[in-house]
Amino acid sequence: QVQLVESGGGLVQPGGSLRLSCAASGSGISISAMGWYRQAPGKQRELVAIINSGISTNYADSVKGRFTISRDNVKNTLYLQMNSLKPEDTAVYSCYAGARTVLTMWGDYWGQGIQVTVSS
Repeated sequence: QVQLVESGGGLVQPGGSLRLSCAASGSGISISAMGWYRQAPGKQRELVAIINSGISTNYADSVKGRFTISRDNVKNTLYLQMNSLKPEDTAVYSCYAGARTVLTMWGDYWGQGIQVTVSS
């Protein structure tokens, strides 16, 4: 089974920064795309940023120029550097990975989600 564990969320003031991490694990894991999604109260889940197995990335227009997605393929870890945070960035952020293990076929996996709150 694939496990995704997020860390790095919390409370930050407007204009501040946070760095989210997502560690993926599983027996003989192989990972294709990884990404971050978020869901604010009363809103649908939306894509924040995604990165394929190489270096190709895609961002939501609302975070372009402020957020940077990256991954360490040796550590099987995904990152999201969030700068110039705004109150509207407040949401539960979830990690996504397309992955397989020696025991499972390719599938979509999600972390448990982590709260990011931007408030003064």
